[in-house]
Amino acid sequence: MSFTRTRTRTRTRTAVAAAVLVAASTAFAAPAHGVGAQHRAASRFDDGSFESPKAPANGFTDLTAGQTVGPWRITAGSVDLIGAGYWQAAEGDQSLDLNGTDSGTIAQTFTTVPGTTYSVTYALAGNPDGGPALRTGRALIDGQDFQDFSFDVTGKTRAAMGYVGRQFSFVAHNPTTTLGFRSTVAGAFGPVLDDVQVKECKPCCN
Repeated sequence: MSFTRTRTRTRTRTAVAAAVLVAASTAFAAPAHGVGAQHRAASRFDDGSFESPKAPANGFTDLTAGQTVGPWRITAGSVDLIGAGYWQAAEGDQSLDLNGTDSGTIAQTFTTVPGTTYSVTYALAGNPDGGPALRTGRALIDGQDFQDFSFDVTGKTRAAMGYVGRQFSFVAHNPTTTLGFRSTVAGAFGPVLDDVQVKECKPCCN
């Protein structure tokens, strides 16, 4: 198993002008880096299949609080980004185990229209390699518990994960909304997520 647990007056005027341009450029570029940038809302929900960055083929990358998986932030604990071939994905090549060395939480913030109803769908399975048979967790909206979920891994294998679809809807109250998922089972074997989608719906069915 492989994993990764990364002096003339004219010249003076020119120099001043260049400094102004550099300062202006830096002022606009600065938000693209640093901790603050991780918490900015994306223009739209993205990468619900956890395809970027790439984890090792037939392996996984362990990520801890403060790190990111594309537009997702790990906000607590640790998670495993599962690479292509390690086990069956529901969509694309990669998926996410919500437990790394222990239970973890992920979140993504994106723009929404207040008063609009959105539908969240996701594929749910569980790490079949060990631990208690029942994998449990919660979906969160703006940090609040919104939907509990569970998955029984009895009889499941890496080649046949047995993904099931889950869905819920929410009404946005702010120009940005944060969708999160939290494992509620201890240990290194957690719920597995893939193919998370957020879409505006009119009307929406729960």
